Amino acid sequence: MNITRHIPNTITSMNLLCGVLGVICVFSGESDTAFLLMLLAAVCDFFDGFSARALKAYSAIGKELDSLADLVSFGLLPSLMLHRMMTVLSPEAGLLCYLPLLIVVASALRLAKFNTDDRQSENFLGLATPACAMICGSMTYYIMKDSDSFLTVWASGRIFIPLVSIMLSALMVCELPMFSMKVRKGSQKNTPLYRMRISFIGTMVVSAVLVLLLGLNWSMIVLLVFVLYIIINVIGVLTTKK
Repeated sequence: MNITRHIPNTITSMNLLCGVLGVICVFSGESDTAFLLMLLAAVCDFFDGFSARALKAYSAIGKELDSLADLVSFGLLPSLMLHRMMTVLSPEAGLLCYLPLLIVVASALRLAKFNTDDRQSENFLGLATPACAMICGSMTYYIMKDSDSFLTVWASGRIFIPLVSIMLSALMVCELPMFSMKVRKGSQKNTPLYRMRISFIGTMVVSAVLVLLLGLNWSMIVLLVFVLYIIINVIGVLTTKK
């Protein structure tokens, strides 16, 4: 029995478990812990693919399991985090509090599209679900930790969180070309998306160093980095078309 071929699926299952535990934390009013579990799920999401490539342990089951785990950890969990935050900060919003649930629907469509679209083997069409989740999770964490921030003031209104939810959902299902943050062997290097990818990875490294050296608010840095990721891709598309 070849045990190594089960390693990627085991890591993927850990991703799923982190997502489920995160959902439980949201319902328990512990959105900060939920975000930490989301980060752990993201680490598992990276290493399941890495281990599958390193061990050459690809399988059809692994591909489907990965999407199911991502739907929970990066679709359901962030949508519930925003929903919970809105019910706490803006309970008078009524049915608008349920608009963040659009994210889990868009995530399901995004993952299904990714699994059946051979154009996304190296880069993406639309915002990847983990990137969307990082924006939702880091924003929720920051707002819950800093009640005096400008984001908390915005989130206390009826419009901000629903608007963010709609924008992120639209970005996930649109055809906007976006670079993957994973650098693979054989990637085409003389392309705008590749150069943007390398620049963005460099920005992430610099941001991590600044957080460690200057003691900056790490959740805000995570939020800004992924917002920057979207902006860079949008600018890249606009300038390339010209």
